[in-house]
Amino acid sequence: MTSTPMNTIAYDKIRAVEWEHGRLKLIDQRILPGKFEHLYLDHLPDCAQAIKDMVVRGAPAIGVTAAYAVVLAARDRYAANPAGWQKAIEPDLKLLSEARPTAVNLRWAVERMRRAIAGIEGDPVPLLLEEALRIHMEDIAANRRMGELGAALIESGSGVLTHCNTGALATGGYGTALGVVRAGVASTRISRVYADETRPWLQGARLTAWELVQEGIPVTLLADSAATYLMKQGRVQWVIVGADRIAANGDTANKIGTY
Repeated sequence: MTSTPMNTIAYDKIRAVEWEHGRLKLIDQRILPGKFEHLYLDHLPDCAQAIKDMVVRGAPAIGVTAAYAVVLAARDRYAANPAGWQKAIEPDLKLLSEARPTAVNLRWAVERMRRAIAGIEGDPVPLLLEEALRIHMEDIAANRRMGELGAALIESGSGVLTHCNTGALATGGYGTALGVVRAGVASTRISRVYADETRPWLQGARLTAWELVQEGIPVTLLADSAATYLMKQGRVQWVIVGADRIAANGDTANKIGTY
């Protein structure tokens, strides 16, 4: 069975995480942009390792991955012990939760799947897969709505600068900050996109630039240290970035170089 949320929006081709034929399918982001390959995973420990190794990255994408990983774990535990699978799966959930301590969506997704586990009788896979797909589709829908609302604030003909990767590769699909860029380009409000390289891991150079090229969106890649000069020239009207944390007073924290 292939169960993947449909892509019906402009500039919305990429899915970092997919459920395909009963397996978890991940784009291996460690080797982009030089190679484009998928990994296929059948067991939860492999999913936890993929999160640790940054095969998949970005808190929303990690959360979606975790939800599907719980489905795989439930399938294994139920096959081995139909009467005691709910107790047997607890160490798996703990292993998964600890795969990336800073990813807020990881623990959130595991806890949501744990609540779904409670009260299930019989084969847990259909109900848990339904919940995992729901988590995936909710993330894409939220990203698309965020993109629509954000793009509406941008004046036509604007140049936009972004940092790190906040696109489909970091989420269930479409993207958060990069989703605003997608929507802004689709509505012709954004005429120029600039992407910082984002040192030291080069998420902008390796991932954001690659992602935009795949979508057919023209992008200019620049060294992080060139951003201020670009602004001084008046070529940037908006800076749109993601945030790992947002405080109640509006302060944000994200990758090195966002400031």
